Amino acid sequence: MKTSNNPLTRWMHHEAAPGLTLMAAALVAVIIANTPLADVYASVLNFKIGFETEAFSLKKGLILWINDGLMAIFFLLVGLEIKRERVKGALRVPSQVILPAMAAVGGMALPALIFAGVNWGDAVAIRGWAIPAATDIAFALCVLSLVGSRAPLSLKVFLTTVAVLDDLGAIVIIAAFYTAEVKMAALGVAGVSLAALIALNRFGVRKLAPYLLIGFVMWLAVLKSGVHATLAGVMLAFTIPVSVAPGEKESPLEHLEHTLHPWVSFAVLPIFGFANAGVSFAGMSLGTLAGGVPLGIVLGLFVGKLVGILGMSWLTVKLGFAGLPKGASWSHMLGVAWLCGIGFTMSLFIGGLAYETNELETYVRLGVIVGSLFSGILGFAVLRFIAPAAAEDRAANA
Repeated sequence: MKTSNNPLTRWMHHEAAPGLTLMAAALVAVIIANTPLADVYASVLNFKIGFETEAFSLKKGLILWINDGLMAIFFLLVGLEIKRERVKGALRVPSQVILPAMAAVGGMALPALIFAGVNWGDAVAIRGWAIPAATDIAFALCVLSLVGSRAPLSLKVFLTTVAVLDDLGAIVIIAAFYTAEVKMAALGVAGVSLAALIALNRFGVRKLAPYLLIGFVMWLAVLKSGVHATLAGVMLAFTIPVSVAPGEKESPLEHLEHTLHPWVSFAVLPIFGFANAGVSFAGMSLGTLAGGVPLGIVLGLFVGKLVGILGMSWLTVKLGFAGLPKGASWSHMLGVAWLCGIGFTMSLFIGGLAYETNELETYVRLGVIVGSLFSGILGFAVLRFIAPAAAEDRAANA
């Protein structure tokens, strides 16, 4: 195909491209935040956009439109991926889910416990207990792809499944623990919208336009209700038909997923990373990392993810409930467990929900960047230089 000769097209289809793009956006934000342009950066993000009337107000700072609006598209894609995996993918076969499911439980619980332990007694700081619980799938898969043939394909499936289950857990956490005061009238509108979406699915509507239109109304209602608006994206995703009807090349869900994927990978997530990663190091020292919030995040990501995922995987295998991924060794599992400590996108997102002060949000950014950086470097080093090559397994599964 002609498009395959286009360097930009080839780059966008490389599995490392989304992670590298997100990394570049975050790096630019950090650089700007430590230059004289920092005030301009902050002013742009806080610039209010929207409209107000006596009866209705929809005016927010740009950073909130990014986190409440653009990230709803990200959560829509996450929901589509979870539903597809549950119906057609790795989550469909229980025997294939046991190991990554147990690993995900350990990889969420232990980091949260570590953070809570470090910040015990601080009623404000402890609100961020869920920050180190999630894995950034784009970053993690990016680093894994750089390892090449030394990582078996089954390891990518394992990592992806753990990250998807992490995302599902994070969605539940956000809904249960990071919801403000609920406005029942707006929540009622959201409920009616959800019922309409379910009815569309039940009556076999295949066109995406009605789903997206009602989904937008539901997002507005959830936004005004006090429940975090991004959850509307997940609820919409779960109502999109996943079966393929006669005459269709792909289901509506798969079509929407394929349409959204490049936009989320190369627009939504980089914009989110740029808007949320800008941490200024002015006045900071190594001692700053010893503060409760950054220390809890770093230990949660770097130690908690590793021990939680590797420990639960070892226990699950030793008890005979599941085996290691095909072609993988325990050194492979060590490396991938560390890669799961890259918690950039979801960690920053939850941090923004947990805290309202600029100082604490700065500490969140610092902890997430340092913890994710250490986890990524150590995970790559183990897989690249310690774990045995798995070229034969890769060739067999190509």
